[in-house]
Amino acid sequence: MEAFLTSTTLVAIAEIGDKTQLLSFVLAARLRKPWAIIAGIFVATILNHALAGSVGVWLAQLIEPQWLPWITGAVFVVFGLWALHPDSLDEDPKIPPAGAFVTTTIAFFIAEMGDKTQFATVALGAQFQGALFAVVMGTTLGMMLANVPAVIIGEKLAKRLPLTLIRWIAAAVFIATGVVTMLGAPAVPG
Repeated sequence: MEAFLTSTTLVAIAEIGDKTQLLSFVLAARLRKPWAIIAGIFVATILNHALAGSVGVWLAQLIEPQWLPWITGAVFVVFGLWALHPDSLDEDPKIPPAGAFVTTTIAFFIAEMGDKTQFATVALGAQFQGALFAVVMGTTLGMMLANVPAVIIGEKLAKRLPLTLIRWIAAAVFIATGVVTMLGAPAVPG
């Protein structure tokens, strides 16, 4: 349950104002098929985060167990600092002439590659190796909690959210998670 709740909370907070949430706004405005867009976000997130979580589990098996909490803790601190930098869509996203579901699935999967929530999923997979399913379900729920309102309410929501405050809260949550992870780490033999 800890893996699920931690994953949900970290990703839901980190996703607010993230480039994939901005993409959700754009897709909603252009495609005007909210249920197909939501389904596409769900499928893309499950696929992307299952891959990312699996990479995290694999990396954790390559790292000496006493180092793992220190490395994942440090990664969470870096994510906290990264969360302070506001995301933007670098360009107007190209939307292929497919249906709303296929378009969203492809665009969202690609946009999530290299995103902080994907890297967070890698770190969560490494931290909670034995709970990969809980991590993937938690990160997916976190993405849905942040993106479904973006699709349904759209631009009106974006203008009313205190994004700067949310970025600071996300940074604090990531940094606190990193510090707590490192505080619980065994001493490294030196």
